[in-house]
Amino acid sequence: MTESTTNKKFDLAKILTGVAIFLCTISLVFIAISLSTVAHWAENQNTCVEQESSKAPIAWAVRKCNGRSKVYQVK
Repeated sequence: MTESTTNKKFDLAKILTGVAIFLCTISLVFIAISLSTVAHWAENQNTCVEQESSKAPIAWAVRKCNGRSKVYQVK
């Protein structure tokens, strides 16, 4: 009968560790989901720079893809 009472006791350290690991996992999932939009934007930037760098230097292509080509326009 003493064995059944010891089996029913919960180990608080194991429970807290499990909860902490679960919360970390959930946090990493949310971070991964939010970074997917940044990855999509970066892919678009790479495509734009590749297309524009065939016509002009890479520095100019980066400025143009960032929407700043009018600011640095060379006359």
